[in-house]
Amino acid sequence: MKRIAIQGLRGSFHDIAAHQYFPEEQIQPICCATFEQIFENIKRDPTVIGLIAIENTIAGSLLHNYDLLRASDTTIVGEYKLHIQHCICCLPDDDWDTVNEVHSHPVALMQCRSFLARHPAMKAVESEDTAGSAEYISRNLCRGWAAICHSDAAKMYGLRVLEDHIEDNKHNFTRFLIVSDPRKADFLRPLNSSNKASLVFSLPHSEGSLSKVLTILSFYDINLTKIQSLPIIGHEWEYLFYVDVTFEDLTRYRQSIDAIIPLTKELKIIGEYEQC
Repeated sequence: MKRIAIQGLRGSFHDIAAHQYFPEEQIQPICCATFEQIFENIKRDPTVIGLIAIENTIAGSLLHNYDLLRASDTTIVGEYKLHIQHCICCLPDDDWDTVNEVHSHPVALMQCRSFLARHPAMKAVESEDTAGSAEYISRNLCRGWAAICHSDAAKMYGLRVLEDHIEDNKHNFTRFLIVSDPRKADFLRPLNSSNKASLVFSLPHSEGSLSKVLTILSFYDINLTKIQSLPIIGHEWEYLFYVDVTFEDLTRYRQSIDAIIPLTKELKIIGEYEQC
């Protein structure tokens, strides 16, 4: 059985992603209110695996989670891209004409903006979690309330699905990272199958410093799939660069890392894993 720390309750998108990433495994979710608590669980118990959202095709990157990854002693061992689909659900005795409030995470509400615009009588209320909204309505028998969540969460908490697939964009995906204590990483992914890496580095404040790094990566046939810059707190106009790269040749990838290290002020590999 794998113990996996997730943000949110059972039935949340983190929970669904964990079960889909480990389809043949028994999973014991450790439900956390914050992303910080995920890393705290791994620090307390190195056998715990963490799963965190890192970017969404509509909402963009979760910038705070980049900082949490860098500051932690964890390593990325995998990734998973989950198709985000929303339903509206309520108590079995409620119906369209009795629902007057709809509760969900603000991002989920944003992703269903067109649906909500077609139902102006429903007051949109922000909450901390999609599945948490469903669980609260079920536990407290909230008549007249509905939740926006995944249909699996609605079924889990005994709610009635009024309509499924209410999201505005049918091509909405969230990318999750699977993280672990480095000492347990090799049990979760064979290193020789890695074809993707996530790096973070800072650069000297000099002309062309980033261009030089990217030129070397290109020379070694390393494909840059994402670059995200974040300011270094307390150092005006200095930045950390979070980079995802993919490669076909593990040896050339390692050579490229050796080649760019002298050009950086600090470089950390935060994960080598298999591309989803």
